[in-house]
Amino acid sequence: MQAQNHETIIAQTQDWLEKAVIGLNLCPFAKAVHVKKQIRYVVSMSTTPEALLEELLAELRLLQDTDAEKIDTTLLIHPYVFNDFLDFNDFFDTVDMAVAEPEFDDAFQVATLHPHYQFAGTRVDDIENYTNRSPYPTLHLLREDSVDKAVDAFPDADLIPARNIETMEKLGHEGWVKLGLKIKS
Repeated sequence: MQAQNHETIIAQTQDWLEKAVIGLNLCPFAKAVHVKKQIRYVVSMSTTPEALLEELLAELRLLQDTDAEKIDTTLLIHPYVFNDFLDFNDFFDTVDMAVAEPEFDDAFQVATLHPHYQFAGTRVDDIENYTNRSPYPTLHLLREDSVDKAVDAFPDADLIPARNIETMEKLGHEGWVKLGLKIKS
């Protein structure tokens, strides 16, 4: 039963990645690693922040020890801890400290995704928040080298956030619903 549940969680995450992230071109770098099957999907069983931190460290070490051609990035999906966005957001300070450990030599960065994601200065239902709304709380582990290469290859990478807001405003809430994504409420 648990494996099937994990398969469902991963399938919903992949559906969101394909329809929203890639389909709306919210991240122009996502399609290549998706097509090459270089994304590792991990469903965490953690129910405490401490256990999730241990899993995060283990996943960073795995990325560190694995060739980028095999695994370029990891989505650490954690449906059983940090369902409250504000608690999740507070945990990110701990994540930043972990990634900054000398062991990782500035080789990684982590992005956050959450069903209730909310950028500072926005209202809960502002459509721009949906650029980071994933089906489950998720830590996206990225290799700094891969990010640098992608940014170098993409003209005007610094304009991506503004372009994403424009995309979401054109799409609107109705368009988001039509994508048919399973986002946990």
